[in-house]
Amino acid sequence: MLTNGVSSTIIDYMSDKYLHEQHTVHHILYHIIFCPKRRRKILVGPVRDRLEQIIREVADENGWEIVELAIQPDHVHLFIQANPYTLPTDIPRLIKGRSSHDMREEFPHLKRMPSLWTRSTF
Repeated sequence: MLTNGVSSTIIDYMSDKYLHEQHTVHHILYHIIFCPKRRRKILVGPVRDRLEQIIREVADENGWEIVELAIQPDHVHLFIQANPYTLPTDIPRLIKGRSSHDMREEFPHLKRMPSLWTRSTF
């Protein structure tokens, strides 16, 4: 049998990790990787900074929590906590759609590419 101190520590740990809603408890994490078209090394400097800002905006709008974000020059690693009502495919679709639209308007050199992102996601 657990003592009060140990059981409260376990509950505190669980409440940090798990999301408690009215009738559900969940802890859903996704590791998503996506790349620019032809794996071009375009995610550097101000493009990288703007992409990070857009990813954080989309996550906030949808109630997702970014656990870790690593933007490399030719790909993005996103470790994100979502809710059970979000399809895993919706996360990169919304991020890639918004970022492609906004960044191609802001950075003229990205307009020369036929599309900013590949269709695949890992």
